[in-house]
Amino acid sequence: MVDQLVCDPHELRTLFLFERLTDDQLDWLCARGRVEHRPAGVVFTQGEPAEQLFVLLDGTIALSQRVGGDDVETTRTDQRGAYAGAWAAYLRDSDSRGYNATLRAVAPSRFFVLAAADFTELMTEWFPMALHLLEGLFYGGQKTRRVVGERERLLALGSLTAGLTHELNNPAAAAVRATSSLRERLAGMRHKLALIAGGAWDRKQLESLIQLQERAVEHVAKAPDLGPLETSDREDQVADWLGDHDIGGGYDLAPTLVQAGLDVDWLDRDLAATTGPDMLEGAVRWLNYTLETELLMDEIEDAATRISTLVTAAKQYSQMDRAPQQVLDVHELLSSTLVMLSKKLAGVRVVKDYDKTLPPIPVYGAELNQVWTNLIDNAVQAMDGAGTLTIRTERYGEDMVQVTIADTGPGIAPEAEGRIFEPFFTTKSVGEGTGLGLDISWRIVVNKHHGDIAVESEPGDTRFRVRLPLHEALADADPVAGERTP
Repeated sequence: MVDQLVCDPHELRTLFLFERLTDDQLDWLCARGRVEHRPAGVVFTQGEPAEQLFVLLDGTIALSQRVGGDDVETTRTDQRGAYAGAWAAYLRDSDSRGYNATLRAVAPSRFFVLAAADFTELMTEWFPMALHLLEGLFYGGQKTRRVVGERERLLALGSLTAGLTHELNNPAAAAVRATSSLRERLAGMRHKLALIAGGAWDRKQLESLIQLQERAVEHVAKAPDLGPLETSDREDQVADWLGDHDIGGGYDLAPTLVQAGLDVDWLDRDLAATTGPDMLEGAVRWLNYTLETELLMDEIEDAATRISTLVTAAKQYSQMDRAPQQVLDVHELLSSTLVMLSKKLAGVRVVKDYDKTLPPIPVYGAELNQVWTNLIDNAVQAMDGAGTLTIRTERYGEDMVQVTIADTGPGIAPEAEGRIFEPFFTTKSVGEGTGLGLDISWRIVVNKHHGDIAVESEPGDTRFRVRLPLHEALADADPVAGERTP
């Protein structure tokens, strides 16, 4: 039950909000406002139209924010003059605003209550210059965060594009080289085929050669992965075998035969036993062309697969082909980000400790990838491009997924750790950072996903922990332009 009491202008003057007002202004406040006594309980609820400003006269209050399905207490105070409610009613777009938190009286409390419209009139007529300054600060800060946030995104995109271009160029160049070599080998095979057709080999010998060719090709797919020393030893053995059988250019032919998985035993068992001495050299050179062609086709396939993988990762990273909100596997998002940052990670040891039993979760994929990019990029810079990056996923409690991104850099200074998520705060040198990367990450995780992000740091071990709900109704707010909630 709400009890209305007498408003005393002298009591209002004892509050820090009103201590410098004139007697007429205090009388105006009492005439327009009212004093209410409220029992312990909810005063207003987050999301309801922000119609009133509440100023605490005595008692204890608590403010809470809705995070997922829970109300998380952000402030508790018994300080006289503490205020909540329609404090931003003077802003031009305030008609569409709701209370940004829930106010609860922890104990029976008294409030001075003023309607939002009266508070707007007060601000407009009594403090016109202050009103302009506040509006400029609010909207200017909002615009600045948006513009610098977009620049942060463009800088990240430019960096990622450069890395992606570099990664795409390598397999593309390899495919071009392999295609050029393949064209030469095919021309050589046509020439060799003409020689074979005009030679003294009968049909049975040609059939045996074709069967031998098929068996040799099968070895390409099964070729062992040899080290440099073992490869060199086998090439010497094969070259010696070819020389012993009077086949010229053995050291030119041996690398292809060894790369295809053939050794001296195969040459004795399959090649020499199938062909006679008179056709041995021709068979070896025909096989060499065949195997070179097969190896080049494998190289082209590997290059095309690499390009396809990079393009797929880029699409996964940007979520170009998906709706903004999707139920996605967090590991796929992390993997696509690592692919996009692979150039920067060249000197870094990456350890992936994934809990593959985690279910897909509802997320904004492209924006969450921006969080991973910011955290991983910061970690790599902190380690100066060399160290260990650990990415761990696990369940946190009953309804959260936790992603930890850790680095072995020098750590964050204690005086900076508490400010790390503040907008425009940066520990980087001038020109190297905008100070918005972690602020944007905070907004994406907390405001948009109703999750949590925190940091723990000491020299050699800095860990950013991101917690995301397993099941969550996602927010619609712009995480860059939106206001940070208390």
